[in-house]
Amino acid sequence: MINYIWVGMTLIGVIFAMVNGTMDAVNEALFKGAKEAVTLCFGLMSILVFWLGLMKIAQDSGLLDKLSALFRPFIRLLFPEIPANHPAMGYILSNMMANFFGLGNAATPLGIKAMEQLKILNGGKDSASRSMITFLAINTSSITLVPTTVIAIRMTYDSASPTDIVFPTIIATAISAVGAILIDRYFHRKRVRNGRR
Repeated sequence: MINYIWVGMTLIGVIFAMVNGTMDAVNEALFKGAKEAVTLCFGLMSILVFWLGLMKIAQDSGLLDKLSALFRPFIRLLFPEIPANHPAMGYILSNMMANFFGLGNAATPLGIKAMEQLKILNGGKDSASRSMITFLAINTSSITLVPTTVIAIRMTYDSASPTDIVFPTIIATAISAVGAILIDRYFHRKRVRNGRR
C-alpha cells in the first residue's frame, strides 16, 4: 500500500510542476536529493560498520554473553511464560543488546527471529501472545546507550558536537522503556481481570 502512496505523491508532484512550469526546480531538487542521500548513506555505513565490528568483537570475546547473563533475570521477570533455555530468550536478549548500542539494523533480524520463536510458543496462532506484545513494546521503546544512527547523521552534516545527543537519548529512551513496560503490565492485568489471557 505504501508503494502506491509514494508513486501517487510523485506523480501528483510532477504533474503539478509541469502545470506550473517549475520542472527545472523539480529536476534540481531531484538530483540534489539523490546526491545528499548517497552522502548520507556512506556516512551511515561507515558508522554502522564500525559499531557492528565492535559488536562482533564483543560477541567473540564473550562480552555479549556476560551482558545477556546480567540482564537474563530481569528478562525472566518480563517474560515469565518463556522457558529459560528456549531460543526465543536468546533472540530477545540479542535484540535488546543490539538496540542498547543503537544498532537498529542489526536488531531487526534478531527481533524477527524472536517473534518467529514466540509464535511457535503460542501454538502458531495468528493472535499475539502476552510475550509477543511485551517484546514489541520493549523493542519499540528500548533503552539506547549509544544512538549510533543519530550520531552518524550529525557527523555527516558537520555537527560541532555529534555526541551531545548521547545523554539526552539515554534519558529519553529510559523513560520510554519504563513507560512501555508499565503500560504493557497495566493492560495485561486489565485483560486478566476481564477473564482474558
